Amino acid sequence: MNASPKELAKASAGKEPGTAWQVRLETPADEAQVEALNAEGFGPGRFAKSAYRLREGVAPVAALSFVAVEKMPDGSEVLRGSVRFWPIRVAGHEELLLGPLAVQSDQRGRGIGIGLMQAGIAAAGQGSWRAILLVGDEPYYTKVGFSRLPPGRVKFPGPVDQNRILGLSLKAGELLTLSGEVRRAQIDEPVCANGAGVG
Repeated sequence: MNASPKELAKASAGKEPGTAWQVRLETPADEAQVEALNAEGFGPGRFAKSAYRLREGVAPVAALSFVAVEKMPDGSEVLRGSVRFWPIRVAGHEELLLGPLAVQSDQRGRGIGIGLMQAGIAAAGQGSWRAILLVGDEPYYTKVGFSRLPPGRVKFPGPVDQNRILGLSLKAGELLTLSGEVRRAQIDEPVCANGAGVG
């Protein structure tokens, strides 16, 4: 029987002694904190990145949007990190784009980012998606199974360092055949329809 995203998040929560943070699904009440965390971590320059062109006008996959939270002694909950996944199409096939992955700057090194990705990847593996792409630092993302794609295999909108395009197969051997132009899967907010291509 397939586990629910909530169960997968619980299984991926920090287990090391002294780890107080937990991973759970993002809720609408978290949105403002998630946006503030992304703004702090990536600044206004994030809107100019090629990966952002693929997110314009597109809603993240709700079942794959996770946050890491920590309970304080007074019972309040502090949001420590977040990750979202977005639907994309590569050569007509629906895949996923990971990111942004953000963790509070003073909380890095606690395994929060890895835990968030593990929860998202596990949940994605229960769906019909075949692969996950991202643009990022290979040494960090290999910790959860990502590997560099051959230069030129996939084409993002706008300039992207080919050495930073990474992928992870959700279905056996998917990265071996994955190639083509990366486009938005759909438009959820038509006001942003001038971003990357669709379909």
